[in-house]
Amino acid sequence: MPNIKSQKDRVVQAKKEAEHNKAIKSNLKTVVKKADAAIDSNAADKDAVMKAAISAIDSAKSKGVIHKNTAARKISRMAKRNNKAAAAE
Repeated sequence: MPNIKSQKDRVVQAKKEAEHNKAIKSNLKTVVKKADAAIDSNAADKDAVMKAAISAIDSAKSKGVIHKNTAARKISRMAKRNNKAAAAE
């Protein structure tokens, strides 16, 4: 444990930031799983769910929770799966 006051504050801030980032990542995983399930089952609201997932990915990217290339990769793979499912029908 640090002895310097500013470092004690940084420990508290780091915990808060870690919890905040964890919440955003958890929500991101949930939304992406819902989008994948909608793509697999060809749900009627597939486009709306995908739009929400892409929005969540972009939000996490802009907050610095995930890297911009990771966000681009996730969006690209989701779009690719959606296009492949649409072509199969």
